[in-house]
Amino acid sequence: MKYYIISGEASGDLHASNLIKEIKKLDAEADFRAWGGDLVANEGAFLVTHYRHIAFMGFWEVIQNIRKILKYIDYCKKDISAYKPHLLILVDYPGFNLRIAKFAKENNHKIMYYISPQIWAWKSSRVETIKKYIDKIVVILPFEKEFYKKFGVEVEYVGHPLLDAIAEFNKNPVSTYVVNKPILALLPGSRIQEIESILPEMLKAAIQKREFEIIVSCAPSVPLEVYNKIIGDNKVKLWQNKTYSLLQISNCALVTSGTATLESALFKVPLVVCYKGGRLSYLIAKSLVKLKYISLVNLIMDRLIVEELIQENCNSNEILSALNKINETENRNKMLADFDSLIKKLGDSGASANAAKIAVDFARKKILF
Repeated sequence: MKYYIISGEASGDLHASNLIKEIKKLDAEADFRAWGGDLVANEGAFLVTHYRHIAFMGFWEVIQNIRKILKYIDYCKKDISAYKPHLLILVDYPGFNLRIAKFAKENNHKIMYYISPQIWAWKSSRVETIKKYIDKIVVILPFEKEFYKKFGVEVEYVGHPLLDAIAEFNKNPVSTYVVNKPILALLPGSRIQEIESILPEMLKAAIQKREFEIIVSCAPSVPLEVYNKIIGDNKVKLWQNKTYSLLQISNCALVTSGTATLESALFKVPLVVCYKGGRLSYLIAKSLVKLKYISLVNLIMDRLIVEELIQENCNSNEILSALNKINETENRNKMLADFDSLIKKLGDSGASANAAKIAVDFARKKILF
């Protein structure tokens, strides 16, 4: 069977690669064509376009690059038509993927959405779009099933794939890196825009904690010179494409809002969430988003577990204060206990395998449109 997969950022690349790995176990003749990154390519998918070319952060940034994005959308449509997949699998990335879904549905392609768009955060009106154009919706967060149920949409909850990814990683020996000091990990995101905005503030706070060794997790899609320009002469190590190895040995972390917040919690690393975007994009988002929290950790637990420093509050002074708090014994122990509750709430591993079975069964099923 032929599978066409579209993911638009680092987290989608991770989840798509694990899905491909599991599909191959069920479909020995599976052929993959994908938009993603190094991870899906390493699993044997033909990489159509790397996500680094289409990863834009914020409303204003998208508007500035709209012509480029529309060209990629047009190219993607033509590529799908030429490939003729048995199943189109969309992974998050709603701005792009929902446009492709409309085209695909109108051209009689079967469509599975794996890792549903976060329409529960904003634009719940998109539920109608999803009902109209998506054949199979597969969700990974416990509360998403109830959200869709309110709108009469049938979804399948498979669990969170990060549990699989981390369980697989933990089968390997603990890092052989020699730790001379406790490690403070900086995870400034995977897009150049957010790295340039957030890493300088993280760094100003981190270098004041002389008792820690500071290591920055560098995204594989971002040139090291972007980090070096910010780091300057400071005694900081750069680890590229080794996020899990770093979290495995870290004492605490400063993390840009996104999937990495949940990854840090699942590795039981106390953290502070940091986020700063373009001012106009932030104001637009603030007027639209209906959530109490921005981090997955707090959203899943529906209470404040990790401190969130957003926009003006994402500055070195606030970051340093929050960092000091999570390293106080009582606060640290409470956060670790909360992480245990989070893991229990997410349930068992096996999300990627569950999603793969749904995908393969659906790809093989004959449907009259």
